[in-house]
Amino acid sequence: MVGLKPTDVPPSALVKFLSAGSAACIADLCTFPLDTAKVRLQVGIQGEAKPVRSMTVVQYKGVFGTLATMVKTEGPSSLYNGLVAGLQRQMSFASIRIGLYDSVKQFYSSKGSDSTSILTRLLAGCTTGAMAVTCAQPTDVVKVRFQAHVTLMDGSKKYNGTVDAYKTIAKEEGVRGLWKGTLPNITRNAIVNCGELVTYDLIKEALIKYHLMTDNFPCHFVAAFGAGFCATVVASPVDVVKTRYMNSAPGQYKNALNCMLTMVIKEGPAAFYKGFVPSFLRLGSWNIVMFVSYEQLKRAMVLAQMAWESPF
Repeated sequence: MVGLKPTDVPPSALVKFLSAGSAACIADLCTFPLDTAKVRLQVGIQGEAKPVRSMTVVQYKGVFGTLATMVKTEGPSSLYNGLVAGLQRQMSFASIRIGLYDSVKQFYSSKGSDSTSILTRLLAGCTTGAMAVTCAQPTDVVKVRFQAHVTLMDGSKKYNGTVDAYKTIAKEEGVRGLWKGTLPNITRNAIVNCGELVTYDLIKEALIKYHLMTDNFPCHFVAAFGAGFCATVVASPVDVVKTRYMNSAPGQYKNALNCMLTMVIKEGPAAFYKGFVPSFLRLGSWNIVMFVSYEQLKRAMVLAQMAWESPF
């Protein structure tokens, strides 16, 4: 069987915390171009495009068309715009929302109960999702700004690196600019967290309980795929509003609600699912890589801890 076998010793909260952040970084490295394509489709051809020097607007058609256009007009490196901020985000964000999920779930669970209700799982997912956003919001703002910004082939850029982006946004928009879109992001990530973690939790538990699969790689793969699809369906509307609002010019929208209403009036309800295909490709593949890596890293760290404590 592929991967490490389950250990008899359960992983500690610290092991889960570190494993979640590391696994999320691995997933981001593998799927970041898809995330960039998703952001461009959400803010690019839907009336948010910024004209380049020739005063023409870059048009994107589909996931792979967007990736091809970016490589052609901006160079291959544009696919990883904002990667540093993305990795910073995952180390702080995923560590909290994924790594602390089991601990928070146990905290909300009834004492002496062997099973955990769906309501408790949902509450735990919402809690860790909100906690994570509170800590990692500035990194998300910078990541979106880098991904949405069109870089010309002559190399002209709005920000000279990640640190400069933090400084520039704080200088031009105030410290509040780094926390722009916090409310829709909390909403979005609470929903995504429930869609991902609770769905993964339930599918994995059912597969093992009914002896359809064992607690190993194929089981993790199937559960992660289902989690990615469910998360995309429920989170796309909030994700689009969050991306639009984060990338908007100062004063363009009064708040996230105004951004949402403007989208409905000007573009119709279908606007909330623009970029759905790249969202699913990205979120689905991200979940697969992340959860599979997460399970293996947890086991590897537990084995390393056991070897360290029992050298003989």
